[in-house]
Amino acid sequence: MSLNDIWGALSDPTRRQILTLLRRENLTAGQIADHFDMTKPSISHHLNVLKQAGLVDAEKQGQRIVYSINTTILQDLMGFLAGLTRPGGDSTGA
Repeated sequence: MSLNDIWGALSDPTRRQILTLLRRENLTAGQIADHFDMTKPSISHHLNVLKQAGLVDAEKQGQRIVYSINTTILQDLMGFLAGLTRPGGDSTGA
């Protein structure tokens, strides 16, 4: 995963809404789909983009897959953004 993958994933409002839902609780794809007026394959596509960017984790539980937010990636992103505001522009955290 790269920073470009993360930015790309976050650029879509549907994916940001999915992250907001997962911030509250872990959900299956079906539970996530219930919050949107779109097809389940579309939701699956959004979930795959979020997974590829490392923003969500997927855990198989029996026959279902439960999605959760990966806060580590978000914390890394926040650290990068905070680094951009430091004098000298050092965003490496070093």
